[in-house]
Amino acid sequence: IRKQGFYEFKRQLEYKCKFRGIKLVVADRFYPSSKTCSQCGEIKKDLKLKDRVYNCSCGLSIDRDLNASINLSRYKLV
Repeated sequence: IRKQGFYEFKRQLEYKCKFRGIKLVVADRFYPSSKTCSQCGEIKKDLKLKDRVYNCSCGLSIDRDLNASINLSRYKLV
């Protein structure tokens, strides 16, 4: 049932984007959005789910979800 809910959400999102002429970009499920520094690009492979703040050696300290959203907003723009 849970998968069906996500399937319907994705189907509706695809339909609405097509209807409005918007290109839908779907990130690869293994893209490390929360493990990549949004400032310098360093990837922390050992980052755990319980780590809610992303601290990078470049000096960036940012909420993990905010960091991921910044990375996803740049996805496929490079």
